[in-house]
Amino acid sequence: MHYRRTSLLARAASSAAAAVVVALTLSACAAPGEAAAPGDVDDAPATESTAAATDRPGVLRLGYFPNVTHAPALVGIAGGYFEAALGDVALEVHAFTNGPQALEALHAGAVDLTFTGANPAINAFVSANGESLRFVAGTASGGAQLVVREGITGPADLYGTTLATPQLGGTQDVALRIWLEDHGFATDLGGGGDVSVTPTDNPQTFQLFQSGHLDGGWLPEPWASRLVLDAGAHVLVDERDLWEGGEFNTTILVASTDFLSAHPDVVEDLLSGLVAAIDSIETDEARARELSNDQIAHSAGGRLDDHVMERAFGNLTFTVDPLASALSTLQENGVRAGTTRPASLDGIYDLRPLNAVLRAAGREPVSAAGLGAE
Repeated sequence: MHYRRTSLLARAASSAAAAVVVALTLSACAAPGEAAAPGDVDDAPATESTAAATDRPGVLRLGYFPNVTHAPALVGIAGGYFEAALGDVALEVHAFTNGPQALEALHAGAVDLTFTGANPAINAFVSANGESLRFVAGTASGGAQLVVREGITGPADLYGTTLATPQLGGTQDVALRIWLEDHGFATDLGGGGDVSVTPTDNPQTFQLFQSGHLDGGWLPEPWASRLVLDAGAHVLVDERDLWEGGEFNTTILVASTDFLSAHPDVVEDLLSGLVAAIDSIETDEARARELSNDQIAHSAGGRLDDHVMERAFGNLTFTVDPLASALSTLQENGVRAGTTRPASLDGIYDLRPLNAVLRAAGREPVSAAGLGAE
């Protein structure tokens, strides 16, 4: 199930960056996001269809980001697909601005599942010795680009520049550091080196780029599109070009092991809603863009221009396949970048609820690539 879809920054001081590395690699610690309410899991599974636990919870608390890379989550919320699938279980949603925030909320029990980037989720899994979470579905691939100012036409022009990423140790941060290393540039986690990599909130990146204080950034959608269409940037690297088949983990859905163990049936219901949301994007992209923009406005306080939404959707593929074969490379890149530590990823996936949903719909199951149950 792969759907090709028509695919927002305050400079961090060195001491702050070092603190974030500790948070990412040891505890993934950050304050949980603002709530916006709308409408090893034990190896012994219940059954092939992940039979229901004896009690259903009154509410499922779900985290997401108001980014186009989370469009299936946005559509699932705003379009009512999650609520419809959950039935008697109420949906409570929480908007976050980055992966460490969302994953700390998951670790603290403030949310039960969350959409997030793959690298922060790997860090959280490793730091908790594999006990706190499981990857239960994919969500999006692609939607990340290195966009730069006029005058930068190739890697050689980047020496001495300052580039932003959304957060230290995040998926785009790791991708930029590895790409720079592969092109002969030295960087460090405090913003030094041949190219200064500066973790910055996405909206601040937009403002700093407009004012000439940043030379560009490796950014997720819709921020790459905003810099290109509204601030005069151009694309130097599309991350899809760096991966075989253009596929890599941008957004995934993770569940707390406690919630998944207690309520596999409810996780399965949510995943039914996720499949329905992605199907609806394929069926009517214009409506999906509107629903996504509605939820972004609800969470972030403003709508995006239609031309930004259209370009951003065009740079993304939405899929429930977690693209497990790419995960080890993402972890290896994090180790090379110095933002995570080497550790086994065995057991990081539990795809049994998802595959039960897919089989029930007559679709092919997805693979955990040997890294968990399927």
